[in-house]
Amino acid sequence: KSKILITRDNFGCGSSREHAVWALLDFGFSIIIAPSFADIFYSNCFKNGLLAIRIDTDIVEQLMKTESEIEVDLENQKIQFNDKTFSFEIEEHRKKNLLFGLDEISITLQDIDKIKEFEEASCALGKGDTD
Repeated sequence: KSKILITRDNFGCGSSREHAVWALLDFGFSIIIAPSFADIFYSNCFKNGLLAIRIDTDIVEQLMKTESEIEVDLENQKIQFNDKTFSFEIEEHRKKNLLFGLDEISITLQDIDKIKEFEEASCALGKGDTD
C-alpha cells in the first residue's frame, strides 16, 4: 500500500522507455528515493509526475530499516521519519511542475497567446509568396 519506493544506486538502469515509469505509477508509487538514478529514467519520472529523490546512501539505508511512517514534503524538500528530518535537492522547475501538476503540454499551453501571435505573424509573412 506504500506510495514510496526506496531503492539503491542507479535505479532505473536499462529503462530508457517511459514504460518503466508508467509501470511504477500503475503499481501505485508516487515517490522513489534512491542514492542515484539512471539519467533517462530520472528524466522520465518527472515527465510523468513521479517524484524521484536523490539522497545519500546512509539515509536510504536508514529509510529501508525503519518501520515507522515516512513523510515526504516536496514543497519544503524534507523527508521525515523516526523524529529525524533530512533535506533533499530538486531542480526548481521540476518541483514547480510536480506541485502544480504540469506536464510538457500544459507548460507549453501557458504560452498559448505567444504561440498564436507567432503563428499569425508567420502566416502573414507567407501570404503573397509564390515560391
